[in-house]
Amino acid sequence: MNRFDLSGRRALVTGSTDGIGKAIAEALAEAGAAVAVNYVSHAAAARQVVEAIGAAGGRAIACGADVSDTAAVNAMVRQIESELGPIDVLVNNAGIAIARGLDDLSEADFDRTIAVNLKSAFLCCQAVLPGMRARRWGRIVNITSGAARGSGIVGVHYNASKAGMEGLTRGYSTRVVKDGVTVNAVAPSLIETDMIGANRAERAARVPLGRLGTPEEVAQATLMVIGNAYMTGQTIQVNGGMHFI
Repeated sequence: MNRFDLSGRRALVTGSTDGIGKAIAEALAEAGAAVAVNYVSHAAAARQVVEAIGAAGGRAIACGADVSDTAAVNAMVRQIESELGPIDVLVNNAGIAIARGLDDLSEADFDRTIAVNLKSAFLCCQAVLPGMRARRWGRIVNITSGAARGSGIVGVHYNASKAGMEGLTRGYSTRVVKDGVTVNAVAPSLIETDMIGANRAERAARVPLGRLGTPEEVAQATLMVIGNAYMTGQTIQVNGGMHFI
């Protein structure tokens, strides 16, 4: 999968105890990066990811933090800098998908979704960008969704959070590219994870390719944009041909 070397680099992947985040953390470690595996409540699962990376010859640590909280993010970054070193690669993957229709979507649902899916990316970017800019090298990848530009299956609150991540990506990219930092987004649709829920066969039938995507395929796209120094401000769709934007 990997076509470039991240040896000597340190990476933070938020929400990386399972699914897409786990696959990205493992792929980064395979490429040579030391990886911080972030979790908010599943400490045992985070330890399992760390142990798997270690067993494969990589280096990783587990970092518990609610990335929608400023103090928690700053404490996590200090921990990573102390144990691994300065963060060179940030993958904002943490997210929630609270399925709600128009008639049962509450203000609390909306606020929590924006906080976890969008505000967290802002907080993590703000925490790591000063160091990246000072060192004149950094890579940020925001894991968005096809729902950023389509109706999706979760709800309007999820659409808004993921569209906001794309806006965040473009806004940061133009402001830090001359400092050696690229900021891109990867937008998966209908990936084989717990978040996809029930009716998997029905949902797979909607994909022109005829199946759900895999977390490893999303990880492959993520590493591709990390490895490309000329690409910034872009959103890469990983959707089996569902749409072309």
